[in-house]
Amino acid sequence: MSRRKVGAQMDDPYATIGFALKQAQQALRTRLDGGLREMGLTTPQYAVLAFLEVEPGASNAALARRAFVTPQTMQAILVGLERSGLIARTPHPEHGRVQTTELTALGRSALEAASGIVADAETRLRNAASPLDPSMVTALLLRLAEALR
Repeated sequence: MSRRKVGAQMDDPYATIGFALKQAQQALRTRLDGGLREMGLTTPQYAVLAFLEVEPGASNAALARRAFVTPQTMQAILVGLERSGLIARTPHPEHGRVQTTELTALGRSALEAASGIVADAETRLRNAASPLDPSMVTALLLRLAEALR
């Protein structure tokens, strides 16, 4: 079995930045899914609730981008959240086909409860990154993401 050389190192597909990023992403998603499932939420549903707290009335497209899902999947997520009473959607006053989405009181309560799960995961990440400055780690990860766009 031959291996290609990259610089002075052997090319090991499992010792790459990309593989390490995927492992970290998968571990984060597994932790969040496990905690949020106990509350009846999924990670994308939490992402929608959190983004609506910051940007009430966000479009379906903006919500899909923030939750890392397709617009079609976002539509299904919104239908589920609306049926659960966590969000309310109303027609946009100026654009007939556009829906305005906002948190309900029940949605705010669910978001507050779920935020502890997400905060715990963030604390674990920050502790694992120590002694590095968390803002520097975040900046590096964002640079890596931008390099691939």
